[in-house]
Amino acid sequence: MKQILFSGMIGLFLTLIGTPLLIKLLAKKGYGQFIRDDGPRSHGSKKGTPTMGGISFILATIIAYALTKVITSSDPTFSGVLVLFLFAGMGLVGFLDDYIKIVKQRSLGLRAKAKMAGQLIVGIAFAVLSLQFADLRGATPASDRLSFTQDFGWQIGPVLFVIWALFMILAMSNGVNLTDGLDGLATGASVMVFGAYTFIGIWQHQESCANAITAGPGCYEVRDPLDLAVVASALMGACFGFLWWNTSPAKIFMGDTGSLALGGALAGLAICSRTELLLAVLGGLFVLITMSVVIQVGSFRLTGKRVFRMAPLQHHFELKGWSEVLVVVRFWIIQGMCVIVGLGLFYGGWQAAK
Repeated sequence: MKQILFSGMIGLFLTLIGTPLLIKLLAKKGYGQFIRDDGPRSHGSKKGTPTMGGISFILATIIAYALTKVITSSDPTFSGVLVLFLFAGMGLVGFLDDYIKIVKQRSLGLRAKAKMAGQLIVGIAFAVLSLQFADLRGATPASDRLSFTQDFGWQIGPVLFVIWALFMILAMSNGVNLTDGLDGLATGASVMVFGAYTFIGIWQHQESCANAITAGPGCYEVRDPLDLAVVASALMGACFGFLWWNTSPAKIFMGDTGSLALGGALAGLAICSRTELLLAVLGGLFVLITMSVVIQVGSFRLTGKRVFRMAPLQHHFELKGWSEVLVVVRFWIIQGMCVIVGLGLFYGGWQAAK
């Protein structure tokens, strides 16, 4: 359990001291946020705020994980490394998107096809590799069965699994991206979900089928649950430290560099911990905000009318007169309730399986 404590503390420390250095560097180079003309007018003051802040917590998380392994003299696992690969790979796609926005002053960044291609390449590589590297029990980092609190149902096969994994990765990365519209909103919400996955990893480790002492009817067939908790803790700590600088009024934005990376990490943790469908509950705020965009676009195309004053949902409430801080805090409360419900379902699933 020392690994979990070390990774979280190191991730927190690195972003607390590293983010202001990144802010100075980005400001010196003039890498400021490009504000869309069709956004809320109150966001005009955010123009020029350094962006690409996701670099801070991506590096902090990877370094925290590596240092933890050195300090505790423990070996990295395939599951942990694969989640970090997905996290960093999606962050790289986001970085290219942010860089084009800033250098070419083009608010949409990468062309849609190029951005999608980058996400597909990283996602497919993760999905394919996650079905490899079986341990002595034959367990691989991921499973080609659907999962809620554990695997259930029939095997869908490697091809359908890759498609399913891609759907999850794209849905979560773009869901976090849509949520990242107000100071600290996506960062704070992500901290809660990573905290939940830290707990889930610890619980699965204690109740692992690989443990001959505690293995029972409700044990978990997860390849490296403790290391997934180490990764989740590093992510939680790094995001917590970044939130110090990202909360209102934000000194730096995570940009697509950060939002795509966080979405990838969430999907990767869900796939490797065999809690794929549970992620929709644990990350309920991201789902809610994504659905608001789907409803808005669908309604306008079908009826020519808009359901919300503006989508994503957080901007609807801004235009209704809510202050930015009020929207963020209330949405954090919603996310907190989603995590509580999700963990309750996770525990209930364990009890039912006993």
